[in-house]
Amino acid sequence: MNIVSEKNPSDSGSKNAGNPPNKKSVTRAATRADLPLVHERLMEAIETSPFYNDEFKKFEKQNMNPGFLHTLFNIDPYHLMLFISDEEVAGFMITSPQFGSIWLHWTYVFPEKRRASLTVSGFRNMVEHWDNGRFHKISTYTRPGNGVSAILKRYKFQLTCTLENHLFGEDYLLYERKLNKTVPGYDTGVGSMGLRGRIRNLFASILPVRH
Repeated sequence: MNIVSEKNPSDSGSKNAGNPPNKKSVTRAATRADLPLVHERLMEAIETSPFYNDEFKKFEKQNMNPGFLHTLFNIDPYHLMLFISDEEVAGFMITSPQFGSIWLHWTYVFPEKRRASLTVSGFRNMVEHWDNGRFHKISTYTRPGNGVSAILKRYKFQLTCTLENHLFGEDYLLYERKLNKTVPGYDTGVGSMGLRGRIRNLFASILPVRH
C-alpha cells in the first residue's frame, strides 16, 4: 500500500504556500521515543482522510501497526522522516524499501501545524535523502482529487498509470520518480528481517520507551 495523504496545498491558508520553508522548518529521522507519537497521529491521518473508504481505513490501521513502524525504524530511522516546525514534530513521511524501490506510504502534516511549505520541504528532503545510489525509483499511490499530486509533479514524479476499480473498489493513481541507482545489489523488502526480527519488534512496540 503506497498512499499519500495531504490536503490540497491551496487549502492551507498560508501566505507562504509553495514558498521555501522558513529556517525553523526542517526534517529529521525519527528516534525510538518518537514512535508512539507517529503511530497515534498516523491513526488520526488514516481516520480523518477524506480520500479513502471505510474498508481501506480499517485495513490500513491494521497494516500500519506499531510493530511495522518499529521494523521500519530498525531498517533505517529515515523511513520515518519527521517534519519539525518551531522545534516540535509537525508531521511525517513514512517510506519502506521494496526490492530496490522506495515506497512512500503516507505524508501527513498535523492540522494545527499545516503549511504547504512543510510538505514541499519534506518532499525535497525525502528525494534528496533516498537518491543515494541504493534505489532506482520512489513510488506511491494517491487518490484522484488529492492536491498532493501537484507537489509530486513538482519533484519530478510522473503519473505512470491510473488503476481503475483498484483497492477496495476505488481508483488510484500510481506516481513514480526515477533515482540514480549505482550501488550493486537489491534489498529484499521489509519482510527480510525474519521471525526473530519480527518478534523483537513486537516486544519493542509494547515495552515502555526509555528516554
